[in-house]
Amino acid sequence: MITSNTSTSVLTPLATEVTAGLSAKPKMLPPKLFYDDQGSRLFEQITELPEYYLTRTERGIFERHATEIVSQAGNNLTLIELGAGSASKTRLLIEALGRRQLRVGFYPVDVSASALEQAVSSFNGHTPNLSIHPIVTDYSQHMPVLSLRGRKLVLFIGSTIGNFEIEEAVQFLLRVRSSLRPGDALLLGFDMVKSPRRMHAAYNDAQGVTAEFNKNVLARINRELGGEFNLESFAHVALWNADMSRIEMHLESRFAQVVRIRDLETSFEFSAGERIHTENSYKFTLKSMRAMLTQAGFQLEKRWTDPKRWFSTVLARV
Repeated sequence: MITSNTSTSVLTPLATEVTAGLSAKPKMLPPKLFYDDQGSRLFEQITELPEYYLTRTERGIFERHATEIVSQAGNNLTLIELGAGSASKTRLLIEALGRRQLRVGFYPVDVSASALEQAVSSFNGHTPNLSIHPIVTDYSQHMPVLSLRGRKLVLFIGSTIGNFEIEEAVQFLLRVRSSLRPGDALLLGFDMVKSPRRMHAAYNDAQGVTAEFNKNVLARINRELGGEFNLESFAHVALWNADMSRIEMHLESRFAQVVRIRDLETSFEFSAGERIHTENSYKFTLKSMRAMLTQAGFQLEKRWTDPKRWFSTVLARV
C-alpha cells in the first residue's frame, strides 16, 4: 500500500477484508470473496468442466450410496448444508431421505443469496414432502444454531473443508460440533491426494473458466468498491505445493503497477511478478483426514469412496 486517506467511517465487511488482505505481506484475499452472484455462476460452470473431477466424482458416490448414507446417519433427520450453493448434488440425498421419512426439512446455508434462490427454485415441486428454509450468512464466522426435533445431519461437502488452513479447519469443525447434540452427524467431502498432473489440471482448465473465476475477486472489488484493477494485467496461477499437500491459487501482477480503490481512498503497489494469494485447496490422506476429525472431537464412523479412490465422503459422529 502506498497511499491511504481512508475516512474514519465504519468499513463494510468487504472493504475490511480487502484492506487487510492487500496490506498484508504477502498479499492475500480470502476465497469467500469469490462468491458474489457472478462468482457463484462461474463456480457452477467449473463443476461441469471435464478437468474438474471433484464434483462428478462426489456425485457418483452419492448416486451409488445415497440410501446407505442417510440410513447410516439415522432416523428422523433434518439436513443442514453449509456452503450449499445450488445444492445440486444434495438432491440425491434428499430423494433418498424422502423415501425413508414422511417429511424432510432442509436448511441450505450460503453467503450467496442468488445461489440459494436457485437452489430453492430447483427443488420446487420436485420433492412433495420437502420443506426448505434458506439461511443467508457467512457460516465460517456465524454458525447457525438451530433448535430442531430429531437428529441433525450437517452437510459440508465438495471438499470445501480443504479451503481452510488446517488449524482453521479444526477450529471450524469445533464450532460445528458445538452446534450439534449427541447422535447428530456431519457428512464431509475430502479430496484425496492423487497424481499432481490430475490435480493441477482441475485448476487450470483449457477453457479458462477457473482463471475468470479467480480474477472475479478483482472484478468484484471494481464493482463494489470502485477498484481500478485491469484484469488483463494479472495472470491466473494455480500450482501444486507438495510440501503443504495443497493446490494454491494466486493472481500474479504481469508488471509493476499501482491500483487505486476509490471507496477505500487507497492505492496499492504491485511489483512485477508479485502475487495475491486467493485460495488453498488441501488434499488429504486417510491419516490426515482422521487426525483432523479427531482433533475436532468427531469420530469417523463410515467412509465411502469412488473406484479410483480420488474422493472420500465421510460420516462423522458427535
